[in-house]
Amino acid sequence: MTSVSELTLSLTPRSRLDLIDIPSLIEERYGDVLSGYPKAAYYSYHTTAGYLDQNLCAQLDYNCDSLQDFVGYYQGLFPPNADYHHDQLDLRSELTAEQKLEEPRNADAHLTFISSGLANLATYPNAPDVPVYFIDLDGINGKKKRLRRTTVIGYNREELVDRTSISVPVSRHAIDSVNLRDKALDLSNQLRTRVKRLGINRGRIDISLDSQERHASLTVNEYETMLMKHDMVEVLRNPLRFMAERGKHALLDLRSIPSKVKGYARYDLVQFINEFIDFAGLSDSILENLIHRFMAFPASRRLRMKRSVSLLVLDQDGSGRGNIVEGTYQSPILIQWKASKSQSRVLKVDFIQFR
Repeated sequence: MTSVSELTLSLTPRSRLDLIDIPSLIEERYGDVLSGYPKAAYYSYHTTAGYLDQNLCAQLDYNCDSLQDFVGYYQGLFPPNADYHHDQLDLRSELTAEQKLEEPRNADAHLTFISSGLANLATYPNAPDVPVYFIDLDGINGKKKRLRRTTVIGYNREELVDRTSISVPVSRHAIDSVNLRDKALDLSNQLRTRVKRLGINRGRIDISLDSQERHASLTVNEYETMLMKHDMVEVLRNPLRFMAERGKHALLDLRSIPSKVKGYARYDLVQFINEFIDFAGLSDSILENLIHRFMAFPASRRLRMKRSVSLLVLDQDGSGRGNIVEGTYQSPILIQWKASKSQSRVLKVDFIQFR
């Protein structure tokens, strides 16, 4: 058996929110092709569909209903058809008139992806009793099912081949975001050059905030101006803003959520406030006071935003040389909710080869 095996699957979601068990789908389509590999990496090419961290899934017993309820917590914060700037297509100058007719109004899915900690790339133990769910937040646009893709790489072990630090300039604004794929930063070019020099053909690049960095997070998503410079800013200022706009009836009925999910979430202030509002039917004045108290906690406590992201490296053209895989709209993004005194953020970068 070769040291690494690679499969790319086309997926058709059954509903707007859909969880698809990828190992089961591989077994159904291709048979027992990955069983000899102890590890597997799962990559999503999309910004509204991805994977949750394996440790979280393990805490929820890899249970599909529990994972759906977990994601549902964050969907309660970002209901569809709220007053999102991203969904005001007439303001989107990058879209043609034809594209505006087809473009999904899916800001809620982007914000749920970022805030719930969904990732474009996740690594799982490759075991027959461990399901791995591709979680689609925007699988249907109107009546049209969207075509999705995911790549799975089975491998034996990981080898750290290089490590470096990179300083990224940030603005003086307290709440801001940086597109790490921006050509002006030259970060993407630096990473590609190092991948080529190191000879990595299948592996990943792990990018994380330095341990000294505070009040910041990383994600891989669409760096669209209305989404990142307006909607995301409003979320960081007030995570309950879009939920409150739709009223308490847009909230989930947490009484129906399995007890093990409640157990995981009992320390999450988002869930606590949602439950309290749902049960108590609070007045506007009490809700406003609650929001102010809620905002006293850092965004890292309010939302499940990540401090690291991973980029997949594959030999896509059969040349034996690896390239960084980038979905059409995917960009690594640095988000901050408090200004850095140095107006820069330090990132740790690990280059990993799959063997």
